[in-house]
Amino acid sequence: MYQIPVLSASGKRELAADLPQEVNPHLLWEVVRWQLASRRRGTASTKTRGEVAYSSRKIYPQKHTGRARHGDIGAPIFVGGGTVFGPKPRDYGYTLPKKVRKAGLAMAVADRAKEGKLLLVEEFAGVDGKTKAFLAWAKGAGLDGSETVLLVTANELVRRAARNLPWVVTLAPEGLNVYDILRTQRLVMDLAAWEAFQARLGGEA
Repeated sequence: MYQIPVLSASGKRELAADLPQEVNPHLLWEVVRWQLASRRRGTASTKTRGEVAYSSRKIYPQKHTGRARHGDIGAPIFVGGGTVFGPKPRDYGYTLPKKVRKAGLAMAVADRAKEGKLLLVEEFAGVDGKTKAFLAWAKGAGLDGSETVLLVTANELVRRAARNLPWVVTLAPEGLNVYDILRTQRLVMDLAAWEAFQARLGGEA
């Protein structure tokens, strides 16, 4: 069991959470690899010799020139000719078992909890959608910009207030993912986001 600090108007308290005790780096790597592969646009495309804009006329006679045999100027051997085995539009995504995805998310959150980098927030008092108000709240919560922060909250005003800060990454609760947890140094969640996370662990990934 992990004891996770909860910041509220009345001060700090702790919440007991049942998270994985062991973190498997290879499993986290698998989930991040799957995430990044799914995000790839896969729009890279090259033209084959049949697609380049050149005449298909034979450039000179087959024999009696003293030169090598060639056909049209769009052949891959010529500058500006077609590309052999070049990339074509494709989908890089693949299927990763739901159990693996769920375990990866739990381990990523557990890793932040183990390092003391997970903070739960009861409410963002005084944050009204303005960055200045969020900075005042962050200062009181011990967030000074020296660490990158993943802020997960259902409150759109809070996300709007924080998203312009270069050291804050904002997500809605349903968008919580392993890659963003691992690429930031501290994880801050409101209680609604924490409950949504717990529901994901109990249900489908």
